[in-house]
Amino acid sequence: MKHTLKKNSDTQVHVSVELDKSDLAVAKRAAVQQLSESVKVPGFRKGKVPANVAEKHIDPLALANATTENAMNIALNDVAMSEELRILDRPDVDLKDFQPYDSLKFEATIEIVPEITLGDYKKLSVKKEKITVTDAEVDEVVERMRGQLSEKKSVKREAASGDEVNIDFVGKQDDKPFDGGTAEGYDLVLGSNSFIPGFEEAIVGHKVGDKFDVPLKFPDDYHAEHLKGAEVVFEVTLNDIKEVVLPEVDDKFAVKVGPFKTVEGMREDIRVQLIEQKEKEAGDKLKDELVGKLVEVSNVPIPQLLVDDQIRQIEQDAMQNLMYRGISPDQYMKQQGYKDHDEWHDKEFKVAAERRVQAGLALAELSKAEKIDVTKEELDARLGQMLEQYPSMKEQLDTPEARRDIANRVITEKTVDRLVELNSK
Repeated sequence: MKHTLKKNSDTQVHVSVELDKSDLAVAKRAAVQQLSESVKVPGFRKGKVPANVAEKHIDPLALANATTENAMNIALNDVAMSEELRILDRPDVDLKDFQPYDSLKFEATIEIVPEITLGDYKKLSVKKEKITVTDAEVDEVVERMRGQLSEKKSVKREAASGDEVNIDFVGKQDDKPFDGGTAEGYDLVLGSNSFIPGFEEAIVGHKVGDKFDVPLKFPDDYHAEHLKGAEVVFEVTLNDIKEVVLPEVDDKFAVKVGPFKTVEGMREDIRVQLIEQKEKEAGDKLKDELVGKLVEVSNVPIPQLLVDDQIRQIEQDAMQNLMYRGISPDQYMKQQGYKDHDEWHDKEFKVAAERRVQAGLALAELSKAEKIDVTKEELDARLGQMLEQYPSMKEQLDTPEARRDIANRVITEKTVDRLVELNSK
């Protein structure tokens, strides 16, 4: 076999291959073996026909096609091994010439995993943020707990800050209702700052049965692009006013909310939980930043094939999420100010997919550099955890593909942990 290789890009190569009689003889023997399984010859059981006998009963065109296919597959496998190529997808093959069982020429365009050059991954300038929990943060949790144990009773008076009101409202921009601005029977605690500034304050002083307009302007930094700085009018109907009576924060309250004897014990437990939560969030943030820095200091070409796969997955997840939230794709694009699906695709799906692919490739290269692997015990332990959580998925998890996927995830996690360890000295 002879071959020449031309690099089209960091992620694609073009190969020209010439095979001679000896190469084709190997491919032909394999083809005869494959096709003889279905050949029927008197005096022989199906699948037991000797190759030399079977060949005489095989359709010549079928044999030539099978030989050609085998020859090209064997050749491409040899090229990949000799050139140390990691092929991403089935090569695009173009047969140039085939002289039956004498010579064969073909060309192939192959998408490959690019060569990754890691930067100095042991000196990444990322630091874990310092964790502090203030008394105000503890107070906030206590207030939420008070709200959960509060008593509410309808009152016949004007609404006041701290009351829970039930309202219907229709938000209009230029006299037309806008997406997400309408609700019926909505419960709202006045003073909770759940709505944009001015809305809750405008309800204070009204009585049950009142219908009134609330003219407002959305903040300039509002999350929905089409409502940033927009001037709107809410048509509000006040259905009910409930006075919210919060319990006193004393030892009796502490006993009610958990296994505590005193307020001090309750507050200390809240503080510990907040610290644990912040530690986890800070740890996750540190990992994300380190992986980002790893990509930044390394040379990680992006295979479009992998990006396209990730885009499909990200888009599928996004559509599912919108469905759960009861928002249509058109509504979401309008909220975010995207003019069409292409802009949404480029600004969200494409960017996220490229980051994911680069991070995955960089971490895979790092796992090789640091010789990180997964043991049978680690894999079995992870599978056990997943089966406990999803017992109905036993059949799906008990496949070679699933085990390989889970093993890769464990290796990635160990690699990220190693990256944290190397940059925490």
